[in-house]
Amino acid sequence: MLPTLKTERLLLRPFALPDAPDVQQLAGNKAIADTTLNIPHPYEDGMAEDWIATHQPKLEAGEHAVFAAALKADGKLIGAVGLTIDSAFGRAELGYWIGEPFWGFGYCSEAAKRVVDFGFSKLKLNRIHASHFDRNPASGRVLQKTGMSKEGVARQHIKKWGEYEDLVLYGILRDEWAGKKGMK
Repeated sequence: MLPTLKTERLLLRPFALPDAPDVQQLAGNKAIADTTLNIPHPYEDGMAEDWIATHQPKLEAGEHAVFAAALKADGKLIGAVGLTIDSAFGRAELGYWIGEPFWGFGYCSEAAKRVVDFGFSKLKLNRIHASHFDRNPASGRVLQKTGMSKEGVARQHIKKWGEYEDLVLYGILRDEWAGKKGMK
């Protein structure tokens, strides 16, 4: 079972089917799909339910740990943050999205930092990495706040809506994370 993680302002908890309407509304915003690789637009009826239904089997298979990001104050869903795990190599890719009404408040950085901590402390990963579209520098700032370092640029690495996009690559190793936390 996926635990509920807490931050100063957020609860990071497992998704449940009743979250589907909020997921569809928030992730269905074209601005969210525009800066993410795997969120479609339009985000049609049933897609959120289908996505949520994949979480538990993928968690049990050791492939994913996906958290609903909700406000502590009122439980309102604001986004998602998770790890796609490659246990053979002791690594995971961090991914996230926050609904547009909640941009600019630091929620994404707060959630991402907590999930990186979870990845190293509980999942015992050796490396966590992430990438963002070059045209989305705000996502790069989120990754820097998790302690990740820029590792390079994969030029025209993906295609989004018919256009090739550069991906900026970031990563952090367990030893680097431990050093920043004052641990050894």
